Amino acid sequence: MATIAIIGDVGGCLEQLDRAVAAFDDPDTVVIQVGDLIDRGPDSAGVLAYVAARPPDRWIQLTGNHDAQYVGGEMFWPERLADTDAARLRDWWLRDRLRVAAAVRTADGEELLLTHAGLTVRAWRELDEPVTAGTTAALLNTRPEPLLWAEDGPLWAEAATRVYPSWLESGPPMPFSQAHGHSTIVDYDLRIWRCRERIQQRSTVDWDARRTVTRAGAARFVAVDPRHGKTGAPSWSPLLLRNATVLE
Repeated sequence: MATIAIIGDVGGCLEQLDRAVAAFDDPDTVVIQVGDLIDRGPDSAGVLAYVAARPPDRWIQLTGNHDAQYVGGEMFWPERLADTDAARLRDWWLRDRLRVAAAVRTADGEELLLTHAGLTVRAWRELDEPVTAGTTAALLNTRPEPLLWAEDGPLWAEAATRVYPSWLESGPPMPFSQAHGHSTIVDYDLRIWRCRERIQQRSTVDWDARRTVTRAGAARFVAVDPRHGKTGAPSWSPLLLRNATVLE
């Protein structure tokens, strides 16, 4: 067991990433970063170099839709990485250092599936309805196509309009909890909600940590994207899970 630090989207904001890691960094901490290392912020190259220098056994790197542009996904961001940085992402993908999903078990026995955007009911059913987070992560890490690149897939689905409603409004009970980045159900800068009232009623928000928790029966969604934008969030903190175990 170890302390697991779950870090949301970085988006080229090296200073914010370094400051957050420095606050908890120790040999017993395992980082899981949920993707979107690049774009928007001022130093995508610096972020990639920073992650490259971290021990692979202590840093689990997931891919986001921005990173995926360089490993098979559709190009959509107008500013391109330098060739050396694009090659670095492709190398991580080929060597499985860049993954689609991870799974952890907390000290209380809760299982969490970690993906960039979250898993919708439709995506879960395409995986033949796995009942554990570990099995689901293992299946996603086989890189199933076309699910991987789909609008409802684990790199692109929007929390407020696709992921949460699919489970809360018409889906079966969610078999495990989820943590994700990519999108939020609030606007942290304006401190207002950006979701349906049904979702808001099930949710709590930590405005300073920039994190929301939404109940889904016995399970929950934890959204960890701090929405750094171009300049970085003024304050935020990763999700720390003490005495947790990496399952996949």
